[in-house]
Amino acid sequence: MRVTAFLGLLPGLALASDVLSVALRAKDSKDLYNVIRDNSDLDYGCRPVIMRSEGEHKLHATVSGAQLDMLKRSLDSDVVRIDMLENLNKRQAQTAPIGKGDRFQGGKIAPRGLGSRKAGESAALGPILNVDEVTSALKGLANQYKMETFTLPYKTYEGQTVTGGVANKAEQKKKDKQYIYLTSGIHARERGGPDNLIYFISDLLYANEHRTGLTYGNKTYTNSQVKTALGTGIVFVPLTNPDGVRYDQKNGNRWRKNRNPASSTPGNARTVGVDLNRNFDFLWNYTKHFDPSVSPASNNPSSEAFYGTAPFSEPETKNYAWVYDQFPKIRWFIDVHSAAGTVLYSWGDDVNQASDPTQNLFNPEFDGKRGVVEDSLYREFIDEQDWYNVALQANRTTNAMTAVGGRDYVPQAAVGLYPTSGASDDWSFSRWHKDKNVNKVYGYTMEFGYPTNFYPTSEEYINNIIDTNAGFMEFCLTADEIGLKD
Repeated sequence: MRVTAFLGLLPGLALASDVLSVALRAKDSKDLYNVIRDNSDLDYGCRPVIMRSEGEHKLHATVSGAQLDMLKRSLDSDVVRIDMLENLNKRQAQTAPIGKGDRFQGGKIAPRGLGSRKAGESAALGPILNVDEVTSALKGLANQYKMETFTLPYKTYEGQTVTGGVANKAEQKKKDKQYIYLTSGIHARERGGPDNLIYFISDLLYANEHRTGLTYGNKTYTNSQVKTALGTGIVFVPLTNPDGVRYDQKNGNRWRKNRNPASSTPGNARTVGVDLNRNFDFLWNYTKHFDPSVSPASNNPSSEAFYGTAPFSEPETKNYAWVYDQFPKIRWFIDVHSAAGTVLYSWGDDVNQASDPTQNLFNPEFDGKRGVVEDSLYREFIDEQDWYNVALQANRTTNAMTAVGGRDYVPQAAVGLYPTSGASDDWSFSRWHKDKNVNKVYGYTMEFGYPTNFYPTSEEYINNIIDTNAGFMEFCLTADEIGLKD
């Protein structure tokens, strides 16, 4: 059930007219490294990603009119070409609307996803879920299916409470039987992330209760596979950054961070907030750990990648860590993002290698040398079996997302051609490398959608749910196959 026709867009919240999507192109990737280094205040999406494309390299970004003029003046057009992504810019003026009110009536009505619907049934889900509806949807699932929910202990700066759920088999209630951990909504503007999780879990629970399978586009799963997926014990937190999401949904200003003003400058709205996906304790102090030529995060509060005042300085990231303490057998983790069309696996700080274990993130000998991905001075160690496992999972998951019948999804190591620090996926994987008393966790970032397209149209919103939900199913099944325990 893939949406391929125009759905009749409801009036959405259009983007500001001076926000433009561009692709920067160069034959030599080093020229794009220089763009990132010299223009750290530009918005490169979830993370700067330099991609190889038809004999050259490209880098996506969103810019204001003033920033575009600055780039045209400062860049040599014979070295770095700026292409306007006109189709994307036109699409982003027709964004899917945000829900008003509460379609789940405080939990009286349970959500139902797309995979459990029969052929010919409507694919209409309504607008994107607002913040309150996410909580209401969780209550609806709890009431309808006796699904366990839990409240995370750290309230946000604005005093909001974060809620999660546990989907599993009826006999699987102990906390040492949960092996999958799914999160979304950490970057506020990446619309539809919480919806992807809500509707996936609702599909699993509906199909299990009604003894049916699930169908996502060209991908079909049997009821037996549904039961296998539920048997992996899924802990999920659909909305980890409610302050930021509420602010973004109200203002339509592509807000990415949380709303903590501790490091802000009065009168400068851009300095409010922390990029939560640079706030985890994974090489957080990037000026110490990385080569000075790269900037995997930012210590500038006005940056979209501002890393905060310390690792886990934010309540939202503390909540992530708390979940691992409560469910100590978690083995597989996905943090859901948009918009790049990839599934990323560790490591994100440098290129993987399996031959020299001394080259690891905890070895101070290599401080100041990490992150230059085209050199051989430093590469991040990963055990050969772990490397095989994480890559196999990423390939299986993206194959399923592609097989749905829409767009192609790409599996790749998180570093790509540019490094990242302080991210949730790498921190999750690094915990065991630091302390063998905790469970080993394979961490991933799933990027649905299209580059810089954070506000999907109504059609894209539906298609993103179908893509990710097939990916989640495959992720659970592959995790079960590779192993849920050490």
